[in-house]
Amino acid sequence: MPSELLTVGVIGVGTMGQHHARVYDELEGASLVGVFDVDPERARTVAERHGTIAVGLETLLERVDAVSVAVPTAHHHAVATTCLEAGIPVLVEKPVVADPEAGRELRATADAAGVPVQVGHVERFNPAVETLAEIVEGLSVVALTARRLGPPPARRIEDSAVLDLMIHDIDVVLALLDEEPVGVTGCATAGNRHAGALLEFPEAMASLTASRLTQRKVRTLEITAEQCLVAVDYLEQSIEIHRRSVPEYVEREEGVRFRHESLIERVRVPNDEPLRNELASFLEAVRTGSTPEVTIDDGLAALEIVREIEAGRDDVRATVDLEISHD
Repeated sequence: MPSELLTVGVIGVGTMGQHHARVYDELEGASLVGVFDVDPERARTVAERHGTIAVGLETLLERVDAVSVAVPTAHHHAVATTCLEAGIPVLVEKPVVADPEAGRELRATADAAGVPVQVGHVERFNPAVETLAEIVEGLSVVALTARRLGPPPARRIEDSAVLDLMIHDIDVVLALLDEEPVGVTGCATAGNRHAGALLEFPEAMASLTASRLTQRKVRTLEITAEQCLVAVDYLEQSIEIHRRSVPEYVEREEGVRFRHESLIERVRVPNDEPLRNELASFLEAVRTGSTPEVTIDDGLAALEIVREIEAGRDDVRATVDLEISHD
């Protein structure tokens, strides 16, 4: 049994926040004591579903030991700051904030309050990624290729495909390589709903694609190393390692045939829900006073690269427009 029962709440119970409420309701060692949303009816519906109550923000902060912030990105800084000034540990959904400067202000507020803040880069807690991290330690990585694609969502999303989707893969790549890129380029189309980026590292490169226009949901990562190729499927929570095989010529009745068989190792991956792992990790950091698995600095590092990708894309567009105007 956990040594301490923590009271928790959720601020913002829309698409993602309602899942936070569900998991908190199920987690051993947590007691969901309330939720808040600017839509009172939605708050009441989610609260009733999980046997808790909908309350005002001030009241919620008086009741909890820790809270999840799952409001739209534009409000992350203000809401998280309110929580920290009340001395409440926060898990703030990704991206940590909309602007890096606001993120640095939030970090200063958290430091002054002495309160832990975890950023909701949930893929870090995907069992496939946790297993992958152990595999990569022994590899000489050359390239990473990530694809995060899906059909147009039913709800309106203000964030670009880079800020909303690709940021997950940026964070995973940074964590796996444990270094910053030396070069960043990007491009986008269809109103920033389909985007690509190339990150250059001292000894490797990462090619990332994110889309809200693809009529099939894809969440994959391939790692090319000198020793092998590792293929990860986030949705299936599966890992395959393709080892180097030896080509040979085989004599058959119809003649000599060339054969190059693949050696594929399928790695056993636990079938755990990433969000459950994430929230359990957050509460453990709160309970023990330890550093969260994904810090504000981690969230800021991913956000800075997002802004580089978007700025580089805009610079290219401005250069093209300038050349056209000169012609």
